[in-house]
Amino acid sequence: MTQDVVKQDTTPRLPAWGLDQIPYDAIDMARVSGCDELLYMVAGASFIEIASDLYTGNLIQYFDGDAPVVEWLDQHWQHEELRHGRALRGYVQHAWPEFDWNTAYDAFFAEYSKLCTVEEFESTRGLEMAARCVVETGTATFYRALSERATEPVLAGIAARIGAEEVGHYKHFFRYFRQYSDVERIGRLKVLGALKRRVLEARQSDAECALWYAYSTHVGARANKAEFKMLCKQLGRELRPLYPVSMAVKMVLKPLNLPSGVSRAIQMPLAVASSWLIR
Repeated sequence: MTQDVVKQDTTPRLPAWGLDQIPYDAIDMARVSGCDELLYMVAGASFIEIASDLYTGNLIQYFDGDAPVVEWLDQHWQHEELRHGRALRGYVQHAWPEFDWNTAYDAFFAEYSKLCTVEEFESTRGLEMAARCVVETGTATFYRALSERATEPVLAGIAARIGAEEVGHYKHFFRYFRQYSDVERIGRLKVLGALKRRVLEARQSDAECALWYAYSTHVGARANKAEFKMLCKQLGRELRPLYPVSMAVKMVLKPLNLPSGVSRAIQMPLAVASSWLIR
């Protein structure tokens, strides 16, 4: 089954990269000037990625005793997530030097740290791995859309590379899910429940919290919830045509291990339905 995921991954294979390889000085400032909505998306994404050390700690606590999982989370996943955040933070600081990133992040983290707890995880390790597949689907597809949305080449390149690594993270969590599924003998209904819960949570997700603090810090005293809700709808309209819905549906369905004929039959209707849910 893992091989099937690899076959379905159409993300281009990009070379390894580091922060010292990002040409911040080559940013086309004319293409980002006045693009507040782009600032909010990039800054918000950087907040969540930078805060991944907190989430990693929770996951390591939850999977304590499973040495391969803990080692991968600690030595690989966390470092790549932090690199994503630092790459995006660097972009914000170069493209929008007037934006007070540190103040915005501190405000975000004060709220996020209260919400990001082990108590929010699924009841079994296998189900939490299924839920993680949903989370990684969301990040991989968001960065795919962002890379298409960005007309500025440096940002497009950063988003494409992050998206490729998020697909790699999905594959790891999916493999661990299969291992736990065999041990826990998790039925499809339970897996479906975990997937559904995480999908619904994503609609009131960490992203909205991060966007709020990017927006409210940028506009200051003029910030208000009504305007913010309109902003979120605007961002949804901008990303919807670029969002890889079919890719998302395939990735979310994978943990259900449906017969291939059933999976193919429902992917298109689900993709159509999902495209209307993106706001």
